[in-house]
Amino acid sequence: GDQFGSQIMLHKGPNNKVVGRIEYIEVTHAGQAFRLGRYPIHFHLNGDVSDSYVRGCGIHHTFNRAVTIHAVDYLLVEKNVAYNIMGHAYFLEDGIEQGNIIQDNLGIFVR
Repeated sequence: GDQFGSQIMLHKGPNNKVVGRIEYIEVTHAGQAFRLGRYPIHFHLNGDVSDSYVRGCGIHHTFNRAVTIHAVDYLLVEKNVAYNIMGHAYFLEDGIEQGNIIQDNLGIFVR
């Protein structure tokens, strides 16, 4: 295939707060291979998202990671399953992110 799939990106505008509650969904054939910032589930430059979570999702057969946290703090990522993922499954992009909880997730066949 072409490895060019859908993406869910949460990104705030100026002076806005983002709340993303992604729960119990299936994400498949998502992300865009070899394209920076084109991930299946992507919290992007949001700062404090303490009311947000990614919980109980099935993410599989993706082309560029599973869940990406980029300059985001206090996100809860729990009880997800990532299978047959290209790239890192659960990814902190810059290393400056803080207070995030990533727990009880499973990653299988991450290539």
